Amino acid sequence: MGAKKITFYIDGFNFYFGIRRKCRIDPQWGMAYWIDVVKLCESFLAEDQELQKVIYFTSSPLSPDKNSRQSAFLNANKAMSGDRFEIVRGKFLEKTVVCPNCKYAIPKPEEKRTDVNISVRILEDCFRQQTDIVALVSADSDLIPPMASIMKYFNSIAIKVYFPPANHSRDISDFLLGNKSKKPVLLEKNLKRFISAALPDSVNKYTIPTKWKTKRDIALAAIAKASQDENRG
Repeated sequence: MGAKKITFYIDGFNFYFGIRRKCRIDPQWGMAYWIDVVKLCESFLAEDQELQKVIYFTSSPLSPDKNSRQSAFLNANKAMSGDRFEIVRGKFLEKTVVCPNCKYAIPKPEEKRTDVNISVRILEDCFRQQTDIVALVSADSDLIPPMASIMKYFNSIAIKVYFPPANHSRDISDFLLGNKSKKPVLLEKNLKRFISAALPDSVNKYTIPTKWKTKRDIALAAIAKASQDENRG
């Protein structure tokens, strides 16, 4: 019997904002912004598994600076991994929010379609027999319905869930427990895997954004200090 094909479906905003929240608490997480996503996912594979693909679901931010950083990150990963790294885009819409007290209206960007895109793609891949294992990287409970459908109609396909750093979902945990599936993997417990998956500062023509380079330098200093403190202890 050959190796089982595993596909990772990453909820990009769940993933990115989780890293950002962890970095505010622990500066060592500054290493996690500029990473080789395929290499990170491969670090979780068992001996009888092979990576089919990593599919990263996201939307282009409305802010030019944020969009530039995201583009550099996605393009660097595409350059590193080619067809093994795929990007599926949703859309940001500008929503108007009105204060109930002062009636002042402010624009608020709202990311759309990602959970639907993930759901559709997972079910498509199952129908087309493209994967043996679905690895979902998200803590969005809206993704329970497609998981339930897989369990009902594709019982030969296994499901694994990875909660992005600083993200948890009791609903997903309870759903997996109720279906006798393995509990979610907490990525926040795997900082060393993120560090090992760090990209070089430049990949082809794509360079780590200055803001992320600063965070990485701070992280490296924090890691060195933690190592020194451990050695003294």
